[in-house]
Amino acid sequence: MKPFRFQQFDIDQSSDVFRVGTDAVLLGALSTVANAKQILEVGTGTGIISLMLAQRNRNVNILAIDINSEAVNISQDNFSNSIFSDRIKSQLKDFKDFWTDEKFDLIISNPPYFEINSSGKDILARQRLELDFSDLIRKASQLLYDKGLFSVIIPIDSEKEFAQICSENNLFLQRKVIIKGIKTAEPKRVVLEYSLKKSEIKVENFVIEKSPRVYSDEYLELTKDFHLFNKKPL
Repeated sequence: MKPFRFQQFDIDQSSDVFRVGTDAVLLGALSTVANAKQILEVGTGTGIISLMLAQRNRNVNILAIDINSEAVNISQDNFSNSIFSDRIKSQLKDFKDFWTDEKFDLIISNPPYFEINSSGKDILARQRLELDFSDLIRKASQLLYDKGLFSVIIPIDSEKEFAQICSENNLFLQRKVIIKGIKTAEPKRVVLEYSLKKSEIKVENFVIEKSPRVYSDEYLELTKDFHLFNKKPL
């Protein structure tokens, strides 16, 4: 499969691992990373999000985990072939059973969000077969530093369910970015950042395309340090 090329790194891809997509790019570019030193990515896939975060903050160390051995292999190759190789590593781990004494400043995930169905495509990456919202949120709340952030991108129609589970695990919304695929459409995705500390909630709106197949100015600005091309969507 053809590699996906960014300005400072390449992403080798595999038919057995969820490919580079807009959700991952948005999460990697929008998440608050400036003050982080230790990051955990849950379900790294090709490793694109971790690589983007490593580029945005040259002081972070990142542990990227995945339950899919092929994802771990390909992400580790992508990390090793990057200029950030000394700060990122990939491990084969089931997040439900993962434990460490270390706390993280940022726990980030582009989680499975479809209910279990008959589709055979990207089962582990797309369907809540091995990791549902409850498992993800519960474990993240246990591993998060008291001033850290838990950052995800999910379908906007899953936000209510996600928010309820976060509340049950003493996580408080800090920031919400409502994402429209195109300016005239209804929002389809939302980036959410939670913390163990209460604070004023920041709400933002973001548009990917200003017209069909034409990126918005805000998307071009957001990804200017990543994309080699900025004229047409992924």
